[in-house]
Amino acid sequence: MNFIQEGIDKGLITFDDERKYITYVHRNKRRNYSNPEEQVQAESFLKLVLRYGYDPKRIKQFVAVKIGSDTREADIIVYNDDECTSAHIVVECKKEDVSEREFQQAVSQAFSYAATGTVRAKYFWVTSKIKDAYFEIPAEEPKNYLSVPDVPQCGVSKLAKYKYAKGGGELGKQQLFELEKVTEDELTRRFKQAHNSLWGGGELNPSEAFDELDKLIFCKIWDERKPRKKGEAYDFQIFSEGTEEKTKQELQKRIHALYDEGRKKDSEVFKDNIRLSAEKLRTVVGYLESIHLGNTDLDSKGRAFETFMGSFFRGDFGQYFTPRPIVKFIVDTLPITNESLVLDTSCGSGGFLLHALDKVRQEAAEYYPDFESNPKMVNDHYKHWHDFAEKNLYGIEINEQIARTAKMNMIIHDDGHTNVIAADGLLPVDDIADNDGNITQQGLYSKTGNKGFAYNRFDFIITNPPFGSGIKQTEQAYMHQYGYAQKGVSWLDPKSKITPRESQSTEILFIEQCYKFLVEGGYLAIVLPDGVLTNSSLQYVRDGIEENYRIVAVVSMPQTAFQATGAGVKSSVLFLKKHTASMTEKIQNQKVRLQDGIKSRHNYLQQLEQIDKEKKRHIKDLKGFENPQGLSGKALSESEAYKEWKKEAGTEYKGKIDALKETLSEQYIQQKQQEGEDYPIFMAIAEDIGYDATGKPTRNNELEIIGQELGRFIEGIERGEA
Repeated sequence: MNFIQEGIDKGLITFDDERKYITYVHRNKRRNYSNPEEQVQAESFLKLVLRYGYDPKRIKQFVAVKIGSDTREADIIVYNDDECTSAHIVVECKKEDVSEREFQQAVSQAFSYAATGTVRAKYFWVTSKIKDAYFEIPAEEPKNYLSVPDVPQCGVSKLAKYKYAKGGGELGKQQLFELEKVTEDELTRRFKQAHNSLWGGGELNPSEAFDELDKLIFCKIWDERKPRKKGEAYDFQIFSEGTEEKTKQELQKRIHALYDEGRKKDSEVFKDNIRLSAEKLRTVVGYLESIHLGNTDLDSKGRAFETFMGSFFRGDFGQYFTPRPIVKFIVDTLPITNESLVLDTSCGSGGFLLHALDKVRQEAAEYYPDFESNPKMVNDHYKHWHDFAEKNLYGIEINEQIARTAKMNMIIHDDGHTNVIAADGLLPVDDIADNDGNITQQGLYSKTGNKGFAYNRFDFIITNPPFGSGIKQTEQAYMHQYGYAQKGVSWLDPKSKITPRESQSTEILFIEQCYKFLVEGGYLAIVLPDGVLTNSSLQYVRDGIEENYRIVAVVSMPQTAFQATGAGVKSSVLFLKKHTASMTEKIQNQKVRLQDGIKSRHNYLQQLEQIDKEKKRHIKDLKGFENPQGLSGKALSESEAYKEWKKEAGTEYKGKIDALKETLSEQYIQQKQQEGEDYPIFMAIAEDIGYDATGKPTRNNELEIIGQELGRFIEGIERGEA
């Protein structure tokens, strides 16, 4: 309900042309609406009139209240009479981003107003718009106050035990309310404020607070999904149970019951129990009880959770999540359908998986356009996208907490199921498949497993692997299984042999791991630092890509692409299509044939042997070596002058060999270009991708145009036209 607009329509408030000042018509009071607290106060006043039914004549704002020798100002007082002599409700308004400590101070302040001899109200209400707290002052104990689920509506003498029920309704004469849809910005603020309230006092660190909030969001979602009759109360709210202690204990019981019920259906999401005290539980419920996550727009709640989550993880873990415009570009470009098997080997919070799910959900809407009004289409529409989410979407994330968050992200997006596991994405597939993401007390992964993870299985892999970190051979036992972790045999060095590299970058290893996971003809879209594509020392990586994949496209991202998330590495998105085994073998055999032919035509081995003989003869004959002292034998070989001369001679002949190798390498490259498979590669440079270095939106997003063209290019490949 838009209280501000309805207030304007009913003549309760007016604004100046710039909407800077608000005028409360019943009091002819003009106030500065740019003040955040005034915005909350305006909405609270309108709620009292439009929702609770109070006559504006019985409402005063900015009321002077004398407490001892001090005179203060109560924001709003509702009276029982037209003369405004008998106070009924005191309202204290705070700005939306007020801290939990400041909110509790406002509770004490409002109580002091309500309990003072000059006011003596029965109820008081403290609100920041995103959080409400209601209290009753018992006549028999005016020095205390009790929590209640709401303040009474006009004419109601007895409050209901709760405020929110399915479909609304009444309990006694008190109106009950359905949960509300909220905007993305408001939901983000609620998540952040709830999180801050959990760790602000120092009882939990931010990471622990994030986990506990995740659990309560999980409970909230399951509460909304429980079957209920109209008028039946939601469990995720504060009930009036008499005493304060009983109110908190009963709330704690209901939340734990919701958590246990949800875990039975989604057992892989959380393994440990809720660890919050009854007081902390009540605090978080206060931020979330009034909203309906299920009915809130899917994109809005998804972005709200990701915004809150992204700001938290960047602060605590240094994780760099892929910006939404890049995720959208990659997923929208690929021909993913509800039958596709999709994997992200470094899924983070699940951004790629979620956008793939959204794409299939949109596909379902195209197949079943009338599903919202046609009961026969509802199940077909649901099955179309939900089966895809349940059976076809897979993710691997090395950080257990982030993996858990990815699962929650999927649940918030109405999935309720996910194949995301906490594991090192570079582990051998059997170790990944045996792991359910639950780490035992001994630090080992449990073995209940998800057998959906298998090599040669996935149609699409969409991923942004971690950049810049290297894995040493001595650190991980699996390194020997990676070809990119070995130095291969050089075709121009007859003495070379396969030897382990001391270390290898994670992003390079992920290229190979993704190849193993893909089916033949499957697509890999991977974000890579530009060094992989340009550094001469990484030519062996590009050679491997050329052998294993058809290079579909290279789309260069701007330098600013990841700066807003804390990373400044220049990167590109590489689109690859896995060759058949026979094609890979053909390319490899062709390379060997070209290399052998070039060496044979140039008598390469004989030339190497000849250069080596010349070098030995040069050194034996002391050619060009000045030896005025006539040194010989050991005295000669140990002299500094001889050592320097011999080194220079070796460098001279090495230069001859290097020149020969360079000649042959150039010929090889030329011949490979002439005789190798010839196909077009889509190339694009994106300079503006919808946001700047700070993350602020720009007016242009070149990825939208590039994506359309690349999508058509890929369609052509699939039709055999490109």
